[in-house]
Amino acid sequence: MAELQSSRTGDIWTRVEDYLSDKIQTKADLEQVDGLLLRVQEQQDLLRKQLQDARENQREAQGRVEERSQALRTRAEAFQSQRGDLEQRLRDIAQSDAGDDATKKIEARMSKVRNLQIAQGYLELVQQLYTLRDQTKQNLSQRPATSLQAYLHFRRLSDHLQDAQLAAEGAAPQLLYMFEQQSQELYAQVKDVLEALLRKTLEQLKWPGKELNTSEKVVEKWKQEVELLLQLQEPDLIQVLGDRDNHRPSAAGEPVVLLPLEVMAQPLVTRFHYHFYGEKPTNRLDKPEYFLNHVLDLLERHSGFISDMLGSILDKRTHLSEALESIYPDAVSALITALLPMVVEKCLSFLPQISREPQLLSHFMHELMAFDTVIRDSWEYVPVPRMLTEWKGITWIILNQHGYFAPWLAVEKEFALSRYKSIRDAADSGDVDFDADATQTKPTKGAIRVNDLLETITDRYRGLSSFSQKMTFLLDIQLSIFDDYHNHLHGALQAHLVASHTAGRLLQGGSEADAFGLKGLESLTKIYGSAEFLERKMSDWSDDVFFLELWDELRYRAKANTGANASVGTDLKVDDVAAKTSTAIKANDSDPDADMDGSGLFDQTALAYRRLRERSEGEILRALEVNIHGSLRPYEKYAQWSSLAETPSDPLSMSPSPSLDGFFETTAVLLGFLTRVLAPLSMRRITRHYCSEVQRQIYDNVLMHHTFSATGASQLKRDLTSIKESLERHSKLRVVTGASMKRLEEAVFLLSLNATKSRRVANGEEDAWGFEDEGDVAAEQDVSDTLDDSHGHGDVKEWGLWDAERLIFESNESARQGLADMGLDHLSEGDARNILKRRVELA
Repeated sequence: MAELQSSRTGDIWTRVEDYLSDKIQTKADLEQVDGLLLRVQEQQDLLRKQLQDARENQREAQGRVEERSQALRTRAEAFQSQRGDLEQRLRDIAQSDAGDDATKKIEARMSKVRNLQIAQGYLELVQQLYTLRDQTKQNLSQRPATSLQAYLHFRRLSDHLQDAQLAAEGAAPQLLYMFEQQSQELYAQVKDVLEALLRKTLEQLKWPGKELNTSEKVVEKWKQEVELLLQLQEPDLIQVLGDRDNHRPSAAGEPVVLLPLEVMAQPLVTRFHYHFYGEKPTNRLDKPEYFLNHVLDLLERHSGFISDMLGSILDKRTHLSEALESIYPDAVSALITALLPMVVEKCLSFLPQISREPQLLSHFMHELMAFDTVIRDSWEYVPVPRMLTEWKGITWIILNQHGYFAPWLAVEKEFALSRYKSIRDAADSGDVDFDADATQTKPTKGAIRVNDLLETITDRYRGLSSFSQKMTFLLDIQLSIFDDYHNHLHGALQAHLVASHTAGRLLQGGSEADAFGLKGLESLTKIYGSAEFLERKMSDWSDDVFFLELWDELRYRAKANTGANASVGTDLKVDDVAAKTSTAIKANDSDPDADMDGSGLFDQTALAYRRLRERSEGEILRALEVNIHGSLRPYEKYAQWSSLAETPSDPLSMSPSPSLDGFFETTAVLLGFLTRVLAPLSMRRITRHYCSEVQRQIYDNVLMHHTFSATGASQLKRDLTSIKESLERHSKLRVVTGASMKRLEEAVFLLSLNATKSRRVANGEEDAWGFEDEGDVAAEQDVSDTLDDSHGHGDVKEWGLWDAERLIFESNESARQGLADMGLDHLSEGDARNILKRRVELA
């Protein structure tokens, strides 16, 4: 303790020393010591006052604690005293010395009192039950409205008892059973009486005849009886709506028939059975549209009366409560709901007889989906209650609930595949359809028929409401046909590739002309056109509303179901579906590389056809290159380029080289055929490649392998003009050769410059060599002007061969400037020098 005290004293002195060191640092600070002591004294007084106040507060708090402790002790002593008195009184009452025994006896007596009260409550409920039951039965025949109100009171009491039973954990099962039995009995009695009254009124109304008795008295009576039946049914409708809102398993998903319309539909059902059951001629297995159209005729005939008369009653009921507003649909939808069970029953009677007949089953399902579409779209059907917004259709009931989807899918698949195989293997399947759209590449007849078949299949299942069933049709039938036809086209391409190689031709006994000639080109264009056509159709399908909705639903389900065995529907795993449609459904939204907007159901299939199209286009280009090489080979060996024969005054009067005849013929045949088959854009792309290859062959194998005199250069220029004319004429594309053969055109221009003309002569100066003949100059000038004006390179009247030679060989800078002045943008300095070296004058 002494050490602690010493430590604290040491800390104080240290703090004092630091304070003084801070306040007194110079001699001038000593003069302020008095003020410093005064401030320290004031602070000390303030601290003493605070310490005094804290001690005073502590004393007051301790006093209050002692007072509360004393009060608690007093209350505890009083409690102990009261407890002793209570135990003594219990012993006196129970004549027992044990307080626990007395407590048990009192609790037993109180339990009997409570049981007596419960029994009294039971008796009161039973008495009220019998009273309401008697009131309901007594007034049922004469005053049905009064009996109905008594029953509704009874129903509310029964519902309240059921709710209380749940809260009481099933305390009164016998009472609840009694109420349920009496409620069912009363409901049946009231329902029978009200329906009987409505039937009599319907007879007076002459329902469902063509001429109804719409007198005011009969209509008013009908409205009253309809409204009574609706009041009778409303508690059940509200209960069904509550079960669906709470997602209870017991809540059925089927539409509910309104009681008045159930009565009004009975004569319609009777007539329906008369016409479409038994041996009647209207009951035909191959004509399900008979009874389906009959139902639509009933709607057309009676919708006016139902909408006008029943609609006002339903509108009146919906304004009574919010729950009823969520229940009642339009009157016509209520009539449809009443007729649908009749249709379902007839369909189920049909199916066992036609399920083993593929054509009948397919036709039946097609007609049934068409019927659902008319009900859903034309009549804008809304089920009862209105909260059941999505009506899946009778087709869904037949396929899902009764298990007919698998047999129907097998029938449709077998039909589709057999039809597809007949299309694929038809004799004219590989023929090009030249009557197709002129703006697109011509496909084969087989590709067009396959597309028509697939569109027909889409119509077969477009009306389905089940996502899983739609996807199953798409994957198992449509994409399977797409894949098989792709394999068929790919096999044809592989066969061509084999035939295009020497070993393959030897094995198959073919020739190079067959592989690379018009026959081979026809085979390639058929593959190319079919692949492009189906790829384009898949793009169109991806923009169709039906497939867009299917794609959006697929993306949503794939996003909501992730994992190793994630599924998007019945027997539809995410990985399997993605492999056949698009891998984009597996992409994460946070992935910046995921392009979901440009994706669709046919991504994978369209990609396969795109690759096939690109590969077949590459083979078309290769075939054209082979033909170009072969047709230009005689031209490459032409040996008259350096002839010193006199150059004609008009180069256009010169004839194209005879060695080009084979090239012109080949061009006419190949480009003429491609023009009939290919789309303008594709034709322009392939023709440009054709021109580029011609340019490369002539530039490399003619211009760079021979030396040229002025006459030979003029002949080459004349040949180039004929080649361009031939290409544009047979491709039917204007100016298609311009950009593709620009390098060759500039090379020929440079090669054919006038050797007897220079800028100095043109400007009145002496020629660099000094021995030009004026006649020769004039003749050569005319030739140069005539040939060069057709190409438009620079100012041809200003350039001669020697001028170009001087600038191009002088230096790289002067060569670049000279080429720019002549407008030769596609030739480098080295190209220009090599070209000029081919002139015999400069060699």
